[in-house]
This record gives sequence, structure tokens and C-alpha cells, in this order.
Amino acid sequence: MTLNVTRREMLGGIAALAAVPAMAGTSGQMTILTAREGFARLAPSEYPETAIWGYDGGVPGPLIQLTQGQRLRRRLVNELPQPTAVHWHGVRVENAMDGVPGITQDAVPTGGQFEYDCRMPDAGTFWYHSHNQSAEQVARGLYGPLIVNEPQEGDVDHDLIVMVDDWRMTDTAQIHDSFNQMHDLSHAGRLGNYVHIEMIPKVTSLSRNDRLRVRFINPSTDRILRLRLRGMEGWVMALDGMPLETPQPLNGIVLAPAQRADVFADVTTEAPDTAMILQQEGDKGYVLAEFTVTGDQSRSRRQAPVPLPPNPVEKATVDAVTRQLPMTMEGGAMGGLREGIYKGQMMGMRELVENGQVWTLNGVAGLPDAPFAEVSLGETVQMSLKNETAFPHAMHLHGHHFRELRPDGTYGPLRDTLLVDRSQSREIVFVADNPGDWLFHCHMLSHQTAGMKTWLRVG
Repeated sequence: MTLNVTRREMLGGIAALAAVPAMAGTSGQMTILTAREGFARLAPSEYPETAIWGYDGGVPGPLIQLTQGQRLRRRLVNELPQPTAVHWHGVRVENAMDGVPGITQDAVPTGGQFEYDCRMPDAGTFWYHSHNQSAEQVARGLYGPLIVNEPQEGDVDHDLIVMVDDWRMTDTAQIHDSFNQMHDLSHAGRLGNYVHIEMIPKVTSLSRNDRLRVRFINPSTDRILRLRLRGMEGWVMALDGMPLETPQPLNGIVLAPAQRADVFADVTTEAPDTAMILQQEGDKGYVLAEFTVTGDQSRSRRQAPVPLPPNPVEKATVDAVTRQLPMTMEGGAMGGLREGIYKGQMMGMRELVENGQVWTLNGVAGLPDAPFAEVSLGETVQMSLKNETAFPHAMHLHGHHFRELRPDGTYGPLRDTLLVDRSQSREIVFVADNPGDWLFHCHMLSHQTAGMKTWLRVG
């Protein structure tokens, strides 16, 4: 496809390359992470700074960078007007450290503290974010990058973190306070009018034959991103922090909310051209970032990359004793849901809406008192996901990574979040090898808020 490349204007959704937050400490000492109000330069200089909620007052929060096997130790201090908590997305942490109020901890009240201390078993690209009132708190900026490095560095010239977020802004570049509107909750979610890119570190010029490792992260509350490269040839090396067995040539990439992709990209265009990261919408490509190509590296172009080292995650396969768990998604606008169970009571759709609930998993809206399933430690589980709604859902399992079982019997790559399109059925399999109570929910956070969440007990 040939893209018509344009640059966006404010409130049509511009892309901005913003300042780099400071790197957080990586020692074994407990480091303070403060959730507080702040201001960030999201829009161009002709607009005022945006009032945000952020870790250490910035958005994204400070880069947390560790090496595989190290421990993450952070003391959350809450200076926000709402209770909060931190979830380490995609990391197979101990259950008590997962940061999910109502399941693994109490929400940290205003003025309160909570200490997180957990081992990083896997190398890869992860992130951290609020998991309390998250549709609002993440939309206000409560998230940051979490990078766990392989013991040995890869053969790249630049290692870049690229977080692409979707903001709903007023005409004065402030976060619109239209949270939890029923139209958003029951449709595609809180979609913004402003696309903003954070690149860490900030890079504006490259040489021909440079190799980049680009760690794409989608922290948006609800927007699905479609990204492409121009002037570069790339390979997908990892998805959701888990290396692919064989790097796959990059021909655009789709990232649902919370998903990540590690891409190796070689600069192929010649000076004085530009290389670009684009957001694709239909046949148009909007520029998110531009790199001036200044000349040839002295070295010749590298061979195609070899795979990244695998993480110690057991790859589940299905057999005759695999535990079967059906999971049906229902509700939302144009979904035809008539009734569902909420807080233990069967309610009609009108009553569900009055309680802010419009989505169900297996007929239940909101977080139930009992798990939807209890499985034994080490048991292989196959979940049959059936989307009977009119909208896609990014289904995320805490504490584990799974593989998709495709219709032809082959297995997809390890992931922690799977985009299930409207009227689609997908099969995922995983080994339940992390004991505890684990959330399973839609990471379109508007959908989670309005009912699409449940939990699984392993042990």
C-alpha cells in the first residue's frame, strides 16, 4: 500500500517528540516512586503545559531499567486525590506484588505508601501503570516504561523506547474531564484527538546502515495503533516482551492498548532523506517521528538479525488432559445483551447501565467474589475466547504469558495481551505456573471499567 504522508495539526491529533524523563535508579535499594500532580509539555510551545497525574510528576514516569534476574524495589507514595496502585504490566511477578486492588492488595490511599519488591524473571519491554480507577488515572498520565535488559547487549547502534499515547484534550491542551461517559464505555472507549510520542532517548539524526532497536509501547486507554516505518527495513523481534523464535519481517504493526513490540530496524534511505515512524489510518500515514539521515556508516549493512535469547517461559501445548475454559464476551452498544449478573444479582440491561456496567464475561459484569475458575499449579489451560460484541477487545492475563492455538493447529508467539476482533473466536493456551489470584480483563480500560474483568485462581 502507498501511504499519503501528512503532518497533523492540533486537536486533529498532532504528534510530538517530547522531553526525556530521567532514568530511575537501578540499585537494590528501595527507591521512592511518587504519584502526584504535575505539568507536562505535551502540546507544541504555543499551547500551555498540560496538567497531568504522573509518577514523580512526569509523563511518562521515570524509566525503570534493570537486568534480567534483578529485583525491582519501589516504594509508592501517593500524593494524588484518589487511591492508587502500580501494576508491572507483563512481568511475571509474585502475586502479592501485582498491584491490583481488590485482588492482590488494597488501594493505597491519599498520603499512603506501599512497597513493591519483585524479581524480574524475563528480559524484554514492559511498562508500569495505575490499576485503580485506571480508565481515568492512566488517561491522566500514570504510566511509565519498564525495560529489563538481556545479560548481554545486542548488536544495535540505538536502543529507543517509543511510547505512543492517545489523549483527549481541550482546545487549551488540557486533559478533557469527560471520564466514564456511557457512550465511551459502551462503544470503542475513550478515544482522543491528540496523538503524542515519547522517545527515550531523544534521537533526531541517524546514519545510513544504522541499526535501531525500537521498543514500541501502546499505553493508550482504548486506541488501537497501526504503525509503519519509512526509510527503514525492520524485523519484529519480540511481542509483549517475549522474543520470537524467528524474527519476522516488518510490514506494519498493530498494537492494541498495553501491547508492545520490539523491532530491529536498519536505516536504508540515503542522505539527505528522512526516516520516519508513521501512524497509519486507512491510506494515510501521519508522521509521529522524523530522523534526518546524515550519511553512511563506515560499516556495511548487517545481515538479518538473529533471535533474541528466549525467556524461561514454558510453552504450553494442548493434549487430552488440558483444562478447557470457555470465555464469552458480551454486551456493549449493538451487542444485544439482555441481562447479566452484577454483584451476585441478575440484572436486566437497564439496571446494569444504571450501575455503569455494559459488558460481561461469561454472563458476569464486574469483578466477581469468586474466581471464574480454579486451576492447579502447573496445569495446562486452554481458554476459548468468543467475542459476541460489536467491538474489539484487548484481553490481558496477569502473571502469565500464553500462546494462541491457531485453527491450523500451529501455535502463535508468547503474549500477555491478545486483540480479539468483533465476532471473532480465538484460543489461547498457557501453563498456570504462577500461584495466586490473577486478573483477566479487557485492556480497553473503558471496557474494563464497565464490566469486562474477572479473575483466575492458581494453586
